[in-house]
Amino acid sequence: MFTTLGTHFVKQLHDRKFDVFLDLKYHDIPNTVARAVRSAADLGVWMVDLHASGGLTMMEEAKKILEPYGKDAPLLIAVTVLTSMEDLDLLQIGINASPMEQVIRLSHLAKRAGLDGVVCSPQEVEVNKYGRFRFVTNWY
Repeated sequence: MFTTLGTHFVKQLHDRKFDVFLDLKYHDIPNTVARAVRSAADLGVWMVDLHASGGLTMMEEAKKILEPYGKDAPLLIAVTVLTSMEDLDLLQIGINASPMEQVIRLSHLAKRAGLDGVVCSPQEVEVNKYGRFRFVTNWY
């Protein structure tokens, strides 16, 4: 929806008190992702996501740039492994681990970076047990 309707639509939703999850899955060099996350915060979104495979530094910089927003900062959530990916898909991109193993590995990294949670399948919630860490799952 964002690609079609743009920032104006997000601002309209925010002005009408809707919580907006900006699901753009940022994945780039750390300063580029941090600036994109800051722009999302400036739009007033409730939650924004990035790819944990961008690495610890990328996630830390994205989280750090939100500090000035205080309690108004959006939740910053990491995408670990796309639910469509299987063992062969990961192997083809150089990851010799099952999707579940990679989800756990990247979830730990996201937690270490100070992120608020991860996007994962309902099955993966069971193996990801962290105190105050959110799990965003599909519900259909």
